[in-house]
Amino acid sequence: MSDLYRRHRAVIPDWIALFYEHPIELTHGEGRHVWDAEGNRYLDFFGGILTTMTAHALPEVTKAVGEQAGRLIHSSTLYLNRPMVELAERIAALSGIPDARVFFTTSGTEANDTALLLATAYRGSNQILAMRNSYHGRSFSAVSVTGNRSWSTTSLSPLQTLYVHGGVRTRGPYAQLTDDRFIEACVADLEDLLGHTRDPAALIAEPIQGVGGFTSPPDGLYAAFREVLKRHGALWISDEVQTGWGRTGDHFWGWQAHADSGPPDMLTFAKGIGNGMSVGGVVARAEIMNCLDANSISTFGGSPVTMAAGLVNLSYLLEHDLQGNARRVGGLLIERLRAIGATVPAVREVRGRGLMIGVELARPETDAPHPEAAAAVLEAAREGGLLIGKGGGHNTTILRIAPPLSLTVAEAEEGAAILEQALHEI
Repeated sequence: MSDLYRRHRAVIPDWIALFYEHPIELTHGEGRHVWDAEGNRYLDFFGGILTTMTAHALPEVTKAVGEQAGRLIHSSTLYLNRPMVELAERIAALSGIPDARVFFTTSGTEANDTALLLATAYRGSNQILAMRNSYHGRSFSAVSVTGNRSWSTTSLSPLQTLYVHGGVRTRGPYAQLTDDRFIEACVADLEDLLGHTRDPAALIAEPIQGVGGFTSPPDGLYAAFREVLKRHGALWISDEVQTGWGRTGDHFWGWQAHADSGPPDMLTFAKGIGNGMSVGGVVARAEIMNCLDANSISTFGGSPVTMAAGLVNLSYLLEHDLQGNARRVGGLLIERLRAIGATVPAVREVRGRGLMIGVELARPETDAPHPEAAAAVLEAAREGGLLIGKGGGHNTTILRIAPPLSLTVAEAEEGAAILEQALHEI
């Protein structure tokens, strides 16, 4: 046991998970690579849980952070904040939500917590619809709408939550249906559920479930849900903490794969926009955002330094068409991984969009979860110089792959080769 690991265990809660049998300390990064305290270099295919969106130590971002820190680090929302207003203007325009207002937080958890506060206040209801296998954060309210047992730490809740089918396409009672029939069955389930309960405040849903293992419904499901929700006056909250900013390649926001009924009433964001800085937030129609009848501020949300980072990072993303790169390089990587998976019996499915890819492992004989295999691949990939993530729920074990959106074709091939060797080792 390393000295740092021993010190970590002495002062950090036991429920803070660490990857690897021998946890590593990352000391610095550049581009798509990071180094540990022993000097080992790794190709980073997880980006601090989808957070390093453009690149490690991106010069434009580090320069903006340094310059702003040299002028003013903190002011709170009690004063006018030019970087916050400028970033809010850009996000509001990109959101697709009409007459949008933006509230900045420090994390995705806090963003979802705020969205739930707004929805329940606006609707006068504490009933929330959420998706099975979902994850929305670690706060008391976010845990209470998380449908993944591995991450739901308490059954006590300030909200009455009802869970809906549809977030997982290839498992569950509707897995064998065609996409159209799958959507019909999930809509019928939602209609039936709403017939037995009071009108809910909102449905909160990830367009692609992140912690749940990069699972998603067929395109159009949430548009069909939206039509049902409208009849009941319920809002649609799209949790874009992991799917936002072009990571899926096909769309800038995950909700756009379900756009037949227009944008959501609210969307939440975080992670990639700050490229490692603590930025999250909520975008909502003005009538929803302004419904609170009590004072509120944010001490750290929208800080000048994090807003400066977000502005430059967003500009870099758009100017270099990283969404297009995610579509092109991600498409190649998914096909390469599917070809590899076809040769490994433990690989049940390779799925995803853009640079948001899941490799689901299962026991070939029974289709049961195979957590031992996932742990072994994680270790073997690290030994080979590749960092990946892990997640899943609903009796699955999934390797999560989400590199910075500037990933090159050569780096995608390098990572695929390392992962191929790791998979064959199991």
